[in-house]
Amino acid sequence: MTQSEPSLSFPRRRAFSLGKSAPAAWLDQFMTHSCLNFLNLGTGSEERPIAVRRDAGRGPGLFWLGGFKSDMKGTKAEALSQWARQQGRACVRFDYSGHGESGGDFRAGTIGRWLEESLAVFTAYAEGPQVVIGSSMGGWIALLLLRALKRKEAPKPAGTIAGLVLIAPAVDFTEVLMWQRFSAKVKREIETDGVWSRPSDYGEPYPITRALIEEGRNHLLLGGMIETGCPVRILQGVQDPDVPWNHAVELTSRLAQDDVVLTLVKDGDHRLSRAEDLERLIKAVGEF
Repeated sequence: MTQSEPSLSFPRRRAFSLGKSAPAAWLDQFMTHSCLNFLNLGTGSEERPIAVRRDAGRGPGLFWLGGFKSDMKGTKAEALSQWARQQGRACVRFDYSGHGESGGDFRAGTIGRWLEESLAVFTAYAEGPQVVIGSSMGGWIALLLLRALKRKEAPKPAGTIAGLVLIAPAVDFTEVLMWQRFSAKVKREIETDGVWSRPSDYGEPYPITRALIEEGRNHLLLGGMIETGCPVRILQGVQDPDVPWNHAVELTSRLAQDDVVLTLVKDGDHRLSRAEDLERLIKAVGEF
């Protein structure tokens, strides 16, 4: 699904390719470690150190926003960091509180809390035009971050958003993909106990808290039009069991004023981390 408006005319960089026949050990080349920094946020019981990895380089820089229960050392984030170094481009990635190398309790996390951290990291580390790449929950956070930057008065961040690349964007997921689909029994458990452990195909069960659901209602976007003011590229797997492909179509319909390209990957899952998926991701980012 496309609109006819032109994309930004940033120069193309050297091509990046894994090749569909890449050996199983191909992931090793991405396991690199940028310099680790910590940004301390909050005070008292709310204090938590946010782990940030930044590679210096020219723009447009890359700014990574991970998914729910994911971290910045995942396959996609590492591949983007490696590609950015190959192209001499800046790259910033970080872990939300309760994730990866950051401090804080995961159960204390809410969309607003993780948005606050995203805004703080963007303000502190992003310089010049940025391509914001959001995966799953990170896609929702990316749209909220852009809105927050437009509303922010002072201090004005050094970075600006030149484009968005959203991977299986789980916009409004706490309400649309969780609460509205939960059984009456699960809803009662969340309301009564304050938390429910949701089984996961990716590891240990995820604690879904009442605060996550209730606070998430302050940030819902799909009830109206969304104006980004920049090009948007969306990659969505048709076989995604967590974020249905028609959810991405619904989001696209809310971005009617922008240059939007939605790519549906017929055999793609939620992670979109295969070699061919990474090639699509790099190609999308390379448009900026």
